[in-house]
Amino acid sequence: MPLQAQFANISVLLQSRALILLALCTLWSTATTAASGESLTLTQAIQSALKNYPSIRVSQEQLNAAAAGMRLARTAYLPRVDALAQFNRATRNNVFGLLLPQNTVPSITGPVIGSNNLGSVWGSAVGALVTWEPFDFGRRRALVSEANAARRESDAGLNRTRFEVAVSAADAYLTLLAAQETIRAAQAGVDRANTFAKIIKAQTDAQLRPGADLSRATAELAAARTQLIQAEQSANLAKATLSEFVGGDPQQISIAPGALLKPFAPQTAQPANVSANPVILEQNATIERSQAQLQTLERSYFPKFALQAAAYARGTGAEVNGSRLGGANGLAPTVQDYALGFTFTFPLLDLPAIRAKEEQQRAAIRSQQAKAEQLVVDLRTEWYRAQANLNAAQQIAANTPNQVSSARAAVEQATARYQAGLGNITEVAEAQRLLTQSEIDDALARLNVWRGLLAIASVAGDIQPFTTEASQ
Repeated sequence: MPLQAQFANISVLLQSRALILLALCTLWSTATTAASGESLTLTQAIQSALKNYPSIRVSQEQLNAAAAGMRLARTAYLPRVDALAQFNRATRNNVFGLLLPQNTVPSITGPVIGSNNLGSVWGSAVGALVTWEPFDFGRRRALVSEANAARRESDAGLNRTRFEVAVSAADAYLTLLAAQETIRAAQAGVDRANTFAKIIKAQTDAQLRPGADLSRATAELAAARTQLIQAEQSANLAKATLSEFVGGDPQQISIAPGALLKPFAPQTAQPANVSANPVILEQNATIERSQAQLQTLERSYFPKFALQAAAYARGTGAEVNGSRLGGANGLAPTVQDYALGFTFTFPLLDLPAIRAKEEQQRAAIRSQQAKAEQLVVDLRTEWYRAQANLNAAQQIAANTPNQVSSARAAVEQATARYQAGLGNITEVAEAQRLLTQSEIDDALARLNVWRGLLAIASVAGDIQPFTTEASQ
């Protein structure tokens, strides 16, 4: 090889190494700046989601409504007091005869005086009625139990919602971290392609390489940039998803990976106790509420007893002989009465309807119990799937470092062969693409292990140990 060409090659190699060093310094500076800024840990992201996500507030208000319903059910033990005050100006014509119960024709008390005229008088009435049910065969207690069961169901629903939001926020966090690691690997691929393209251009300008090699290097650089743009797009979408949980501007979100990017120790998940999963607990609370509703129905076909006391007074401007008192006579109550009584009612013909409602409720309970059994089966199946994914992710994560080191060696060898004139540019391009993909696979493999651990924790119904370990 001519001496001039050798000096040209040495110059290009020194230039390429300088560019690589500059790129590494830039990446290190960016990483240091990000680490020193305000960044969300996984635990902080979950806490923000539990504080800000609207569906949690929906469940919280449903719980508040259920608590109010429980207080409402307890008021059935209190006596009922009705008060009345009335003033009117009306005629006093009254007739014998039956009038069926209705709400249209006002009733008139007093004897029939045989008159029919439009003369009117003042009338007034005040009174109070106290009604109290001394015993009810357990009906009110069943209503209170039903309200308590509804509150426990709402509480279980709130816990289930909080758990699902926490899992979704953690998954969004891992997705964003995976996208950022993909960007890092894609950027390294762009830097390598750019450096190689500059080397080829320098050699082409020196007429040491054909123009076809420069075209291929330029095409590889464009493809690497396209891959980087796609990775950045995925990261922006992941930020938007995470901001849905933590709030704020997606572009301002920064995360602190913690232990998520560190080497991991292989783990074996213990069989999950799916009965502690919030979904199962909520379903059990739904069954309890249905059973409480059945108990209420079973105590609805009993006699109802009411102890009643009334005191009232009335005034009228009409006389028994048909004459009318003038002025303001009748506006003030002048005749007083009181009464004490015990009322007994029994809905004799309600039994068929109540029995039908009871059977309907029993069928609903059996349906809810079957649903609970199905949820247990589904969660156990989900655990086996999560375990299989975790095992595969751990094996892949143990293999990808070898893949990266081999791909990096292949790039060095292909580049050396190309520089020595023993290889072609296609070998270098393919080796560089393989290295970029291997680096992406290596980053995603480690994160997939954490994603598998999250899935295991999700089935178990408790992600607190997972978040604690991941945020170290």
